[in-house]
Amino acid sequence: MNYQSWIRDIPDFPKPGILFRDITPLLGDGQAYQSAIETLAGSVRAWGADVIAGPEARGYVVGAPLATRLGLGFVPVRKKGKLPYRTVSVTYDLEYGQDTLEIHEDAILEGQRVVVADDLLATGGTMQATVALIEKLGGQVVGAAFFIELMALHGRSRLRGMPIRTLVQYDE
Repeated sequence: MNYQSWIRDIPDFPKPGILFRDITPLLGDGQAYQSAIETLAGSVRAWGADVIAGPEARGYVVGAPLATRLGLGFVPVRKKGKLPYRTVSVTYDLEYGQDTLEIHEDAILEGQRVVVADDLLATGGTMQATVALIEKLGGQVVGAAFFIELMALHGRSRLRGMPIRTLVQYDE
């Protein structure tokens, strides 16, 4: 399937000069969405994951159905103050400022094999922070899955050579 045909370009969003890659048309079509998840599952299955983890919010629309398809659990990674139980956190740099992500302290077991999933790999900062959280808990990240990768931003370089599967790559 040509997944790029299901991704809409929105110029100047969220600010002038940014070209936003909108996955909502893909999500809105049951056949395209199911096919995208199944395609990612084909790669992820070979990595032998025990659980899938993803950052809010769009990481949930990739990670949760991927986990369901593979018969695995899903671990939500959230912004600071959003999880109800005891957490561990990591603060990371954004283009303008910092952000903090958290995970429940018992969400990942020592030695558990984890695949991280999100809609988009851009600079890799959010995913690098997600990986750091999993490793803090003793998990082993065995791969990463994304709908889209923006190659020009070199996000995969922040993921230390782990296996990465994307459906659509944009060079510009």
